[in-house]
Amino acid sequence: MNIDDIIAIDFHTHAEEPCTCHRDDGYYEFQSDFAKYFKNPAGHNMLPTVEETAAYYRERKIAAVIFPVDAERETGFKRYENEEVARICADNNDILIPFASIDPAKGRVGAREARRLVREFGVKGFKFHPTMQGFYPNDRSAYVLYEAIAEEGAVMLFHTGQTGVGAGSHGGMNMRLKYSNPMYLDDVAADFPDTPIIAAHPAFPWLDEQLSVATHKPNVYIDMSGWSPKYFQPIFIQYANSILKHKMLFGSDWPVITPDRWISDFEKIGIKDEVRPLIMKENAAKILGYRK
Repeated sequence: MNIDDIIAIDFHTHAEEPCTCHRDDGYYEFQSDFAKYFKNPAGHNMLPTVEETAAYYRERKIAAVIFPVDAERETGFKRYENEEVARICADNNDILIPFASIDPAKGRVGAREARRLVREFGVKGFKFHPTMQGFYPNDRSAYVLYEAIAEEGAVMLFHTGQTGVGAGSHGGMNMRLKYSNPMYLDDVAADFPDTPIIAAHPAFPWLDEQLSVATHKPNVYIDMSGWSPKYFQPIFIQYANSILKHKMLFGSDWPVITPDRWISDFEKIGIKDEVRPLIMKENAAKILGYRK
């Protein structure tokens, strides 16, 4: 990847199509509810492949951090193979940046997988979704996986706040929002101070907690995905323009929110001209090692 040819880095995109496995029963109904929440008219009928995602982002000269989500234990839907996503990223390494996902409940097996993915497949980080995976981020049982990630020098990205996943479904698909309070990341950041930790999304209804943790812990960052910027609260914009300007990251939440939509709305909010390049590219470039 030639970082100077890239105009932005989207830190939050999803690998939404199966690679080496078929979708389980109920998956498309789940995706239809998801599409209704985000007012995405395509629904599950136009979920992009990883290759199609690469082509979309290449056309726009935007790099994309992309990952699956390992939530098979809680949802019953088989996960993508991390290796397959990483191989596709390797074939499109001018534009795609591979992250992986491992359920912390997999313990030492998951830790071994994490080390292998970094060493053999060039994976740069790992996505966690506490609500979908059903765990508190500061649960000590997850630390065996965190330790492997930290020792391999990779990034940890955690979903925070309310999620659109399960919204409107019967019982919210039995998903519990409580797991995604960003305050639980305070313990993780304190215990792994040399590992970059990304708190994904403006963490409604715990936005103050999220801003507090990111302000207090040098290794905690916030990606701004999952919301159109036109809905950002004033305090979120205030922090992005000031004390957290080096810690905010552009993220869309592709494919439910496209970068075209996100960037268009971002251009209309009160972000300072000198801060925009930091959010859109430079902060992410440093975290990922493309800039010193």
